[in-house]
Amino acid sequence: MRLEMQEVIISLCLVLLVITGWRTLNWVWIRPKRLEKILRKQGYRGNSYRLLFGDLKDLGAAKLRAKTSSISLSHDFLFRGAPTVYTATHKHGKKAFLWLGPKPLVYISEPDLVKEVLNKFHDFQKPRGGNPLSALLVTGLIDAEGDRWTKHRRIINPAFHLEKLKNMLPAFYLSCNDIMKKWEEMTSVEGQCEVDVWPYIETYTRDVISRTAFGSSYTEGSKIFELQNEQSELVMPLSQSVYLPGMRLVPHIFSVLSFFFQDTTSTKPSSDLISYCRFLPTKRNKRIKEIHNEVSIALRSIINKRLKAMEAGECIQGDLLGILLQSNSEEIKANKNMKSGLSVDDIIEECKLFYLAGQETTSTLLVWTMILLSQHTEWQERAREEVLQTFGNRTPDIDGLNHLKILNMILLETLRLYPAGVVLGRSISEDTKLGGTILPGGILLHLPFILLHHDKEIWGNDAKEFRPERFSEGVLKATKGKAVFFPFSMGPRVCIGQNFAMLESKLAIAMILQRFSFVLSPSYIHAPYTIVTLHPQYGAPLTLKAL
Repeated sequence: MRLEMQEVIISLCLVLLVITGWRTLNWVWIRPKRLEKILRKQGYRGNSYRLLFGDLKDLGAAKLRAKTSSISLSHDFLFRGAPTVYTATHKHGKKAFLWLGPKPLVYISEPDLVKEVLNKFHDFQKPRGGNPLSALLVTGLIDAEGDRWTKHRRIINPAFHLEKLKNMLPAFYLSCNDIMKKWEEMTSVEGQCEVDVWPYIETYTRDVISRTAFGSSYTEGSKIFELQNEQSELVMPLSQSVYLPGMRLVPHIFSVLSFFFQDTTSTKPSSDLISYCRFLPTKRNKRIKEIHNEVSIALRSIINKRLKAMEAGECIQGDLLGILLQSNSEEIKANKNMKSGLSVDDIIEECKLFYLAGQETTSTLLVWTMILLSQHTEWQERAREEVLQTFGNRTPDIDGLNHLKILNMILLETLRLYPAGVVLGRSISEDTKLGGTILPGGILLHLPFILLHHDKEIWGNDAKEFRPERFSEGVLKATKGKAVFFPFSMGPRVCIGQNFAMLESKLAIAMILQRFSFVLSPSYIHAPYTIVTLHPQYGAPLTLKAL
C-alpha cells in the first residue's frame, strides 16, 4: 500500500514539474519576447532580452562602478547617485526600458505622463511580486491598494494634521538639543572641530520618530527601530535578485517526499520543517525572520498596553501611536464593525512604516542641506540672519518656523537637487492606456524624479546648480505649473508625512544656525549614493565653529 502511494506521489510530482516547466518557459522567454516586441512598436528603446537575467548583470556592474567612482564637487551626479536610471537613459534616451530579469521596466519621464500615472493610482499600482521576504521589512499604507489603502489613509490622517504636529514640536526640540549639546562639547576647547554630521543627523531623526511615535515608550521604540535599521540592510539586497515563481514550493515538495521515504516509525511530516523551509534557510533569511518576529512581538506588547489603558479610561497619549489608536477606535465605533478599522497586525505595520519613511527621508534632507550650505556660505549667512531675526536665541516655535521664507527656499532647492527617492515604482497588471499609447500588462514602470529635477529644458541651463531663489515665489511659479517637482510624490498618494518632515527639518536647521557656522572639511568626499534613499557614501565631515 505504501509503495503504491509513493508511486502516486511521484507521478503527481512529475505532472507538477511538467506544468511548472511550461510556465517557467513562458515566464523566462516567451512572454518577455512578446512584451519586447510591443514596447519597440510603441517607440521605446532598450537592450534585447537576455535569458532570465536580462540587464541585471549590467546593472550590477553599473552600481559597482558608481559606488567606487569619484566625482568632483558638483551636483551633476546622475551616473553615481542613480546608476540604473543613467544606464538606461544615457544609452537609449528618455523613452527607455531595461530588463529586471524577465520583466521589462519602462521609464516614464514626460511630465504630463508622470502626472497621469500618479493621479490614476487605481490603474498604476505599487509593484507586486519580488522576493516575499522583502515584505517582512514593512507593508501597511506604503503598499496598500484600493479600499484597503483608502481605509488605512483615512484612519492614519489625523496623526499628521498640522495641529497634532504642533504638539510634537517639543519632542523635535529635545532630540535636536541632545545633538547640539554634543557638538557644543566637541567645539568647546578650540571653538571649532571637524565632525561627521551624518551619524548625528541619523540619530536625531531616529530619536524624533521614537519619541513622536511612542511617547512614554520611547526607549522601547528606540530598540525596535534599531532592529528595523538592521532589517533594512538585510532586505534591500533581495530587491536586486531574481525571484523565481514557485521557489517557495520547493521546500514543501521535498518535505512531503521525505514523509513517504522516511522511517516507517514516523507518522506525519514535520510541521516545523514545512514552516521553517518557506525559503532556503540561509543565515540572512533566518535573521530576517528573527528580526520580524522580535519587532512584531515588541510592538504588539506596546500596542496591547495602550489598548488596555484606553479600555480603562486613561487619557490618550498625543504621540503617533496614541492618535492612531484613537482614530481607529472612532472608525470602528462609527461603523459598529470591527472590520472597518485596522487590526493589531495592521497597526504593527504602520508603526514600522513610521520609522522607515520618517527617518530615512528627513535624515537625507538634513544632511544634504548642511552639505549645500557648507559649499554656499552666502546662503548659510542669509538663512542664519533670518533665523536670528525671527527667534534670536529663543527656542523656535511653529509659527516662526512656518514664516522662514529663505530657509524654506533652501530646503526646496535641496529636495530638487538631492531628492530622497530618485525614482518611484509602479506596475500594471493589464493593458493600460497612458497618454496616446497602450502599455502592455505585466510591466514595471519607473518615474525618474531625479531626471525631471535636473532637466535643463525644465529648469534652465542652471538646472544642476544650487539656486534657492528659483523658489522665491513658491513651487507653482518655479515649475511654471508643470508636474516636474516631486520631493514627496504627488496626487492622491502624496506622502502623508511631508509636513512632519519639513517641520522637523526646519527646526533642526534653525537650531544649528543659531549655534554654529560650518564649512566642508578638507576630508569631505562628494559621493551621492542610493541605498534606500540618496546617502552621502562617505559621510559628511564638516568643520563646525561655535558662535
